[in-house]
Amino acid sequence: MNDTHSKTVGYILWIFGFLGAHRFYYGKPVTGTIWLFTLGLLGIGWLIDLFLIPSMDREADLRFNSGQVDYSVAWILLTFLGIFGIHRMYMGKWVTGIIYLFTGGFFIIGVIYDFWTLNDQVSIKNAERFS
Repeated sequence: MNDTHSKTVGYILWIFGFLGAHRFYYGKPVTGTIWLFTLGLLGIGWLIDLFLIPSMDREADLRFNSGQVDYSVAWILLTFLGIFGIHRMYMGKWVTGIIYLFTGGFFIIGVIYDFWTLNDQVSIKNAERFS
């Protein structure tokens, strides 16, 4: 089984799920953004997601490539140190990591971009080892 995402991390992020954190983690940036601006659909969607996390985890495991770069580590680094570019350096993207470091995550715009695309970035990086 291709276990790319952690249910434990998913449930920890669900605590902040009214901000969409767990949805971004599982590769659902559109609904993550909706949760962010509606506080988890006024809390109702947030509560329903408590029961949907196992299926979101299975879907992410099927959709994304496992490999050397760990999704949970990348997401934790992005969430807490994104403006410093540490998550990009972890993935081997040193140039953009250093740019983020000196520009506050490329003036926060880069951090927002990474919240939308980090799963795909990690998946591509993990797939490169096979090419």
